[in-house]
Amino acid sequence: MKFRGLMMIAGLLWSGTASAADAGQALAQRNVCLACHQVDAKRVGPSFRDIALRYSGNEAAAEYLARTIRDGSRGLWGAIPMPAQRHVDPATALQLAEWIMTLAPQAKRGDGSGAADSALEEDIEAGKDTRDAGHASPTDGAKS
Repeated sequence: MKFRGLMMIAGLLWSGTASAADAGQALAQRNVCLACHQVDAKRVGPSFRDIALRYSGNEAAAEYLARTIRDGSRGLWGAIPMPAQRHVDPATALQLAEWIMTLAPQAKRGDGSGAADSALEEDIEAGKDTRDAGHASPTDGAKS
């Protein structure tokens, strides 16, 4: 009897995770993200999983990615720039960024290596040099 209850709880947790993943992918599709990005493969831009791996373990990553979605970026993932996606409102951009961050494998999330913090700091520095002067980074304390 206890086993059956545990299985039901596990099933509910799994279905909640699956439906959150489906909702995130549907949100990405509605906002035309999938024209340039895929979950597991590079297309025009990096895969969402690669983005999540790069920034996993960094608490400021979702906010940074949400700003990058809306403001665009150049030179962070290669020669092809990401155009600003102003049609995506700030709340939706944050939802997309939070979903992207869930795609990092569990073992890589918060592994304590500091690699994610370093990657974010490097991208912030690169962004200061390659984006418009009005772009605020997570370390500036300024809001877009």
